[in-house]
Amino acid sequence: MPGMTVNGRPVEFLMAPETPLLWALRDAANLTGTKYGCGEGDCGACMVHVDGEALRSCLITIAEAEGRFVTTIEGLSRDRSHPVQQAMVAEQAIQCGFCTPGIVMAAAALLRDNASPSQEEIEAAIPNLCRCGVYPRLIRAVERAARVARRRETISAAPAPGISAEDAAREVPAITVPEE
Repeated sequence: MPGMTVNGRPVEFLMAPETPLLWALRDAANLTGTKYGCGEGDCGACMVHVDGEALRSCLITIAEAEGRFVTTIEGLSRDRSHPVQQAMVAEQAIQCGFCTPGIVMAAAALLRDNASPSQEEIEAAIPNLCRCGVYPRLIRAVERAARVARRRETISAAPAPGISAEDAAREVPAITVPEE
């Protein structure tokens, strides 16, 4: 039974050791923010942090992850307050959202290691594929997240998940609550 720490909690998966980490996270741990895209490591939709390094979870088995620390998009920031998450929303760098968790995880790892990356460094660190083509906005979002992380800028954030529609409308006047 391969065991590891996932989002700060010790877990053991009752699955074959050669099972890709992606399927253990999605099917056994119900952490569905990690997406299945290609299954071959090309798209980056399944990106997670393993011991702090951004890795494609479709390419690492649970046996290879044994004893390691795994962070998924759900564990990055429970209230979506991570600078990358906030900047992705603020820069409208999200279209369909399928690739977004993997992109956020790659960008978060980059900014942890490089507080002020160049455009070229961002492009190299985030090889994720996005069918919607948000790349120019993605670059701006990562640059903005870097400024936020360095406390050079703040983002007026969207309300945290789980807030009522009425409370959200009070916090963010652009949100309207439909009349019944």
